[in-house]
Amino acid sequence: MYKRINGIQHIGVGVLDSEKSQKWYRQFLGMDIRMFDGVAPAPLMDVYTHNETITKRASMILNLQGGCAMEVVNPTSFEPRKVEFDIELGDIAIYITQVKSRDVQQAYNYFKAKGAKLLSEIVQMPDGSSTFYVEDPNELIFQIVEGKNFYTKTKHVTGGPNGCVVGVTDIDKSRKLYSDILGYDQVVYDLTDQFADFKSLKGGEKKFRRVRLTQSNPPGGGFAKVSADTYIELIQAIDYTPQKVWKGRIWGDVGFVHIGLDVRGMKGLGEDLDAKGFGFTCDTQDTLDMGGTTRVHCTYIDDPDGILIEMIEVYKIPILEKLGIFLDVEKRDPLKPLPDFMLKALRFSRIKD
Repeated sequence: MYKRINGIQHIGVGVLDSEKSQKWYRQFLGMDIRMFDGVAPAPLMDVYTHNETITKRASMILNLQGGCAMEVVNPTSFEPRKVEFDIELGDIAIYITQVKSRDVQQAYNYFKAKGAKLLSEIVQMPDGSSTFYVEDPNELIFQIVEGKNFYTKTKHVTGGPNGCVVGVTDIDKSRKLYSDILGYDQVVYDLTDQFADFKSLKGGEKKFRRVRLTQSNPPGGGFAKVSADTYIELIQAIDYTPQKVWKGRIWGDVGFVHIGLDVRGMKGLGEDLDAKGFGFTCDTQDTLDMGGTTRVHCTYIDDPDGILIEMIEVYKIPILEKLGIFLDVEKRDPLKPLPDFMLKALRFSRIKD
């Protein structure tokens, strides 16, 4: 059976107010293509919601310039909660979502002029590239980084997400999953120090080990042209005992709730993951209907620190929903990207403010 992990498909984001958050993501991150949007119960997530089925609004949004999607999750059956303590860099969670830009200085100027809550000036990452940090309306941190492999060009100053920063307790232990199994096996840098680009973040003056990873295999799947290269940066606090950001809270509360990976051959992958100690914690078993327009097979695993990783095998997606045009992904070559006319037709789903 063919099986493959293509790479990051999306980052899951739990928010207080979907409309307000999505408007911010459109204005500052250019995430103006809505793939699906619907309200439904989430029985799959019972294992992460104290065995009570919640109802949530889920919206998958995309920046067609390039990068991954974001799944914006806003519970409707309860009021989502923020963390009840001051989070510090190194705490255990998906801590930052990274967003790529062709011109970091131009992006910084735009964010500043439009009144975004900037957390830093432009600083240098360990590889010498430029970056800055910004906070969204939910007090979640986004990092604008230098990017490459953009799909289209619009007037917006950024593309979409191309990775995330994950706080872990033991990087070597975590890499047994992220590198050895999930395919993020190429090391961009592996350094232990105090880092200038972290110092503006709470707790960022401390000493960390940080390992930035990408895939040695090229990304695959229908949206590979758009998502392109993606990164996972693991950080480990050296002189600080980290706290678990999700302790006492549930999936759907405020925060980066999961990393979503695009896969093919879910059954075979599940057998492999189970044999290596990372079996599915929940599984739709078959297709799941997302808002009536998208059919997928979803599963979840936990990383060594309990951070959620979703795996998604897509069967049907809307290309131009208003005209009833959909794509049956099951019948396609799993490595072949969608043709440009289909991908670019997504622009007709653009939300304008």
